[in-house]
Amino acid sequence: MRRHVWGAGLRRGVPLAAALALFVPGVHALAAQQPDLAELDAYFARAQAAWPVPGLSVAIVKDGRIVLEKGYGVRALGASDPVDEHTLYAIASNSKAFTAAALAQLVDDGRLSWDDRVQDHLPWFRLYDPWVSDDMRIRDLLSHRSGLGTFSGDLLWYGTTYSAEEIVRRARHLEPGFPFRAGYGYSNLMFIAAGEVLRAVSGEDWHDYVDKHFFRPLGMTRTVTSVRRLAGMENVATPHKYVRGETRPIDWMVWDAMGAAGGIISSVHDMAQWLIAQLQGGEKDGVRLFSEAQQREMWRVHNPLAVTPAVQERYPSTHFRGYGLGWSLADYRGRKIVSHGGGYDGMFSQVVLVPEERLGIVVLTNAMTGIAPALTYRVLDAYLGGDARDWSAEALPRWWASRERFHARQDSVLALRDPTTSPSLPLEAYTGRYGGAMYGDATVTMEGGGLVLRLLPAPDLVADLEHLHHDTFLIRWRKEFAWFGEGTAHFVLDALGSVEEVRLDVPNDDLWFHELELKRRIGNGR
Repeated sequence: MRRHVWGAGLRRGVPLAAALALFVPGVHALAAQQPDLAELDAYFARAQAAWPVPGLSVAIVKDGRIVLEKGYGVRALGASDPVDEHTLYAIASNSKAFTAAALAQLVDDGRLSWDDRVQDHLPWFRLYDPWVSDDMRIRDLLSHRSGLGTFSGDLLWYGTTYSAEEIVRRARHLEPGFPFRAGYGYSNLMFIAAGEVLRAVSGEDWHDYVDKHFFRPLGMTRTVTSVRRLAGMENVATPHKYVRGETRPIDWMVWDAMGAAGGIISSVHDMAQWLIAQLQGGEKDGVRLFSEAQQREMWRVHNPLAVTPAVQERYPSTHFRGYGLGWSLADYRGRKIVSHGGGYDGMFSQVVLVPEERLGIVVLTNAMTGIAPALTYRVLDAYLGGDARDWSAEALPRWWASRERFHARQDSVLALRDPTTSPSLPLEAYTGRYGGAMYGDATVTMEGGGLVLRLLPAPDLVADLEHLHHDTFLIRWRKEFAWFGEGTAHFVLDALGSVEEVRLDVPNDDLWFHELELKRRIGNGR
């Protein structure tokens, strides 16, 4: 990959600072050091043993080749099958870079422009404001500046039977979290919309497109885009959830409709091929996936982020942060860092690239913890120099503290229980059909003498309602979910004492149940 247009005598791949040192007296050259891979291997093993992570896999690529790829731990807690470099995990939001690269191919082919209006390709596209709907550009979809708040509308795809198009169509009912292009709101929905643009322009479904244009050319032979494809495949990790001192396995969740935002399942060996192509300007083994010009566009800051005091304290050498097109951007120890994280039900991942050093790291895990970023920073320090920090030891207490805070939020729900109160109405009076334009309908029915809540778009979201106090009931889901547990359903009565609405409050950090408008449609009244 050609990195600089000036200095014809420069060697291919020489970082800018090193090149300056050749010509300008007093300029310090930054140069990667040769790490002790055996020490990194041992560090990964110690970290995996310290965290509640049954298994993880790591790959490091440098100068166009894999220098380390290995697994640590087991595929499922309580079993002995080890993870390795070919074990499959969900990469979740690390799929976003594939969606951006797919659109970059269409830009290279002249079939699309980053500044095309979304409505040029999806005439039905609507959001909260007519002007925003009309002026939303392709690059806006990929840089989290649509105006929707972080994770807004994610319940539209989580476990529902809605198609990708239906999810995006329903997004028009969501309220904005900030003015258009004036903030950062991490939006899976807008990447789903980007997948629909890809389908409209290419004529290919997102799943088929990334398989044909990326997985096959790169030899990513075990990578798939759907949980349904895992049937019959070997060496597949099991997702896990940590709950109050216990790590336990949970089911895979089907994410097909939001594939363009987070649907890929891969191994570190396969992902290493993707990293090498990225670090070589979009080319590998003579196959060009996208141009260097488009890579620069994807790796350019489109949405700046603040370097907060907390960020400065943890990363003293970081001076800028931002989001490009499907990638997070920052600097660390004088180098540009291109990275992304991914969170799936029971699995977290991390990808980090250092373009100047042709260095890439991918960590895939079968648990929901903060270990993956800690391991990538340990690798960065090993290559970039400076004082080596024990990132794993630093991050682990913070993660334990975050779990305590989360459990305290859940416990606060139960603390509301008042056994001296009773429902205002007979239980049958709470039954009926509730709903709104954004999400759809829910039902409350009588079963076995108690109330049962069903969110109809998502067949697995079924809960028994247990009286908590007055007209508020505790939600006890019949299935265990990765992101949330118990919550409350509060029935709102009108002036005549009839139920007119049910409001859900389910404490978690990712899925906003308070966005659901569940007005009374049909049911018993008084």
